[in-house]
Amino acid sequence: MPKRLRIQPKKDLNTRAFDILQQVTGEKPKEDPTKNPAAVALGRLGGLKGGKARAKKLSANERHRIAINAAKVRWGKNLKDS
Repeated sequence: MPKRLRIQPKKDLNTRAFDILQQVTGEKPKEDPTKNPAAVALGRLGGLKGGKARAKKLSANERHRIAINAAKVRWGKNLKDS
């Protein structure tokens, strides 16, 4: 199956002009000073492995129950509880 292109939301004219100006001048955007880069990296590491680790420790019945509830919420159908 061919991969679909992700369509970026259109930026307003001022934002696009600012981005172009930064590219031309070689400036990099300033990082948010309120966030600690080490903490951000550590949180990302945990987030990347969190779902897989959780799925590993759940039993098949628990995973099934969670999937049924997720389908109900997503589709709003009265799916049979198994």
